[in-house]
Amino acid sequence: MMVVFVEKNKAEYGVEPICRQIQIAPSSYYENKRRGRDPDLLPDRIKRDMKLELEIQRVGKATFGFMAPVWQRLLREGIGAARCTVERLMKHLGIQGIRRGKKCWTTVADDSLYRPTDKVNRQFTATRPNQLWVADITYVATWSGFVYVAFLIDVFARYIVGWRVSRSLQTGVVC
Repeated sequence: MMVVFVEKNKAEYGVEPICRQIQIAPSSYYENKRRGRDPDLLPDRIKRDMKLELEIQRVGKATFGFMAPVWQRLLREGIGAARCTVERLMKHLGIQGIRRGKKCWTTVADDSLYRPTDKVNRQFTATRPNQLWVADITYVATWSGFVYVAFLIDVFARYIVGWRVSRSLQTGVVC
């Protein structure tokens, strides 16, 4: 980003004064320009990343877009790469692997129903105990399935005042 800034303004101010103001060495600017002209001057990590990105894209096409086994497949093909490196490059390429498990939808909003207004305007502060209680509901994955937990918290003390657990998400749990 700094190199682009220097490039835009070098005709008016010159390279060295701009570099002095943004506190980078002029040699860094010139080195970056040299690397742009000659890819062989790039650092080894960047060269390796560029090669790995091409391999990751190739594996993605070979697996018809199912990107879950990329790292394993690269290892099987003799392309040694750390799992975190493959993860980082997939993220850079905008590629996402298959996620295991089902997505759990705990709430399906119905816009036609009445919703009570926020009575505290998102100001969760209290000056004394039992002045303000807030409620929430969450789910916990267990070996036998999901368990839903509804609880009340005293805002002043930040303690759970009461809670209830259920295997089904019915309105009785929250009430």
